[in-house]
Amino acid sequence: MGAGRLLVLCLALCVAAAAAQRPNRRPRAVSVGALFTYESTIGRAARLAIELAVDDVNADRTVLAGTTLNLISQDTNCSGFLGTIEALQLMEKNVVAVIGPQSSGIGHVISHVVNELHVPLLSFAATDPTLSASEYPYFLRSTISDYFQMHAVASIIDYFQWKEVTAIFVDDDYGRGGVSVLGDALGAKRARISHKAAIPPNSDTDLINDVLFRANMMESRVFVVHVNPDAGMRIFAIANKLQMMGTGYVWIVTDWLAAVLDSSGPGDPKAMSYIQGLIVLRQHTPDSDAKRKFVAKWNNAANNRSIASGMNSYGFYAYDSVWVVARAINEYLNSGQQITFSADPRLHNSNGSSLRLSKLKIFDGGDQLLQQLLLTNMTGLTGLVQFNADRNLVRPAYDILNVGGTGSRLIGYWSNYSGLSVSAPEILYRKPPNTSTSAQQLHSVVWPGDTTTKPRGWVFPNNGQPLRVGVPNKPSFRELVSVGKGPDNVTGYSVDIFNAAIKLLPYPVPCQFITIGDGSKNPNYDDIISRIATNALDAAVGDFAIVRNRTKIAEFTQPYIEAGLVIVAPVRKANSNAWAFFKPFTLEMWCVTGTLFIFVGVVVWILEHRTNEEFRGSPRRQILTIFWFSFSTMFFAHRENTVSALGRFVLIIWLFVVLIINSSYTASLTSILTVQQLATGITGLDNLVASALPIGYPAGKFVRNYLIDELNIPESRLVPLSTVEEYANALNRGPKDGGVAAVVDEMPCVEIFLSTHCNFRIVGQEFTKEGWGLHSREIPPLLQTYQPPSFNFQRVASSREFTTSGSQILPAAMMTVGWEQSGLAWEASGAFSCCVL
Repeated sequence: MGAGRLLVLCLALCVAAAAAQRPNRRPRAVSVGALFTYESTIGRAARLAIELAVDDVNADRTVLAGTTLNLISQDTNCSGFLGTIEALQLMEKNVVAVIGPQSSGIGHVISHVVNELHVPLLSFAATDPTLSASEYPYFLRSTISDYFQMHAVASIIDYFQWKEVTAIFVDDDYGRGGVSVLGDALGAKRARISHKAAIPPNSDTDLINDVLFRANMMESRVFVVHVNPDAGMRIFAIANKLQMMGTGYVWIVTDWLAAVLDSSGPGDPKAMSYIQGLIVLRQHTPDSDAKRKFVAKWNNAANNRSIASGMNSYGFYAYDSVWVVARAINEYLNSGQQITFSADPRLHNSNGSSLRLSKLKIFDGGDQLLQQLLLTNMTGLTGLVQFNADRNLVRPAYDILNVGGTGSRLIGYWSNYSGLSVSAPEILYRKPPNTSTSAQQLHSVVWPGDTTTKPRGWVFPNNGQPLRVGVPNKPSFRELVSVGKGPDNVTGYSVDIFNAAIKLLPYPVPCQFITIGDGSKNPNYDDIISRIATNALDAAVGDFAIVRNRTKIAEFTQPYIEAGLVIVAPVRKANSNAWAFFKPFTLEMWCVTGTLFIFVGVVVWILEHRTNEEFRGSPRRQILTIFWFSFSTMFFAHRENTVSALGRFVLIIWLFVVLIINSSYTASLTSILTVQQLATGITGLDNLVASALPIGYPAGKFVRNYLIDELNIPESRLVPLSTVEEYANALNRGPKDGGVAAVVDEMPCVEIFLSTHCNFRIVGQEFTKEGWGLHSREIPPLLQTYQPPSFNFQRVASSREFTTSGSQILPAAMMTVGWEQSGLAWEASGAFSCCVL
């Protein structure tokens, strides 16, 4: 019995010793840091949400299994410098993860620190898209990046067909990063930021007033506002004093305003009057019971703590961030990892003296915890919480609000899955994605000025700058564009069409024609288009063909005349003389035909003279009868009757042959006397390409590139020609005398050329289908006034005033354009177009 007790005691001692030697696998507490500005719109909501989340995590025994989550918060005080100091102080307390900061600027600085110390940084409010995982591997964004928000803004602008916007933004990392993405997103939709109004942080009222005043002088009336929430409302108060919140203006505001409105509750009537009609974005958080319960809990806690502001979407993301960290820590501990820290030798100089940063230690398990964070897959208050390869949340989505009255109403949603929709993203996720134009939908909007009519989105700027219209100054085809001696002496068919369209507008449009070229040779048309792309010109008027490579850098109006490529070749003059009737047949053909006539006469005589009295008589008479009968059959006027069966058979065959000979002779003689003959033998495009003959083309136009790139014609065969006289001289000389075999040019120019040069003609068919149009960098606001179906531009020139250009009459084939006074828009059946800003 005593031995048994001794054995049990020994076993107990061994177990106790083993337990003492084995480290504790789960610590009693784990410290997590939080960085944000306490007294801010986002900070007030986030602070209480984070504290409630920590309480919920510690109350849930299934999460950390007895380990307490210890929260250490630091106030960044809306200061980059103080925020950095507070972050360093936070790192001294050996936190395993940091939630925050709310400022993108502080996020850039702190990300370098956490990268060095291997502490994951999970931000619920730093939306600057330049905070990327490639540069900051320990940075995770638990909210939606402004990359997606700016694409949502671009989708709204494209939905309402505005092409130019003014960006008003705070001049820091947050503002500049968002506007940079907005510019790219608008560019993909063929729109642009026409003016950037940067507001320095902590600007006073006078400075904001100056920035808005300059913005109001520009042509765009679509303003995108991307600033910080705590000072943003001042912008609208100042804009209201500048009368920028009325009819005709469009204001699209990023999610900062939604955070302000949600936090403030029932708004100040005076402040709300400033922002009527605004479109506001807000991060989409799906409705759920858990969300409603949390909002009720948050409101109760806020009332108990006398917090005046309300909950906003950033608070939901802050709450979910705590749960993401807690779940990741739990998985980290379950894998057997320990929470340990070690000193960083790089924080000491070479002499061994401390830089007073020795308290900052590296989290040994930082990389493993980061991997657990990246594997997060949970459903929180904000919906699905999961990170993609770029460490952004999957399924980004926004509510689109329209401010009105004392609040706002929901007019639609935007998601990266299906674009704009009036259905909630949760419903769309169950269907295949559809981002087609027809699928994009929003409810009606009440715009500033209490109107439901969509604003035009632009006006002519008040900065005294007229519309800069480039005009090619060239020596050829002045019927289309002609430049006189005076600065405003620009005339021509294309210019007349442009001026007539401008006159139909209900407001004055100042235009300044800028001539390009010296008038002695054709300017390069692609260079003119490139000036539009570089903002040296606003538009270009002339015989500009709508071709593929130009559409990549400029927009076109609808075409106003057909302008496919054709081939012009010289023709020989028909030489009429008294012996022209011999030309249809060759000498051999004449000999064969005469022999046949005599032969047939002899055959018929042999078959008929024994039984037919008309073929009898003296030898002289019979010979005359043979010749007379043969040649009279040529005109079907023979009087002798055939009585034998064989004679009639031979006569029938012969009359059929005579019919063929007569028809061929008549057709050939008619062609010789009436139809011009080609001098070079070029009959069409295939024949021209296959030959080795030189080809003329209009200098400066796209024709050269088309012949080389599309038809594979060697450049050595191409001869540039600038004037109508050069066309004629080169064609008249021909290939043997240093000229060309044919000229390739656009149909309207060729018709003008042929109207004064009758010894040339078009050969073959029109082998392209382009057209002429006016160009612009993007489809400008003015062009939006001219959209189908109310403006029929294809019949503009059918009226008498457009049948002449100056004193020269244009070919009738070009007169295919005309007005419809019911409205202003294009309709085209050809390929020229007109009128662009």
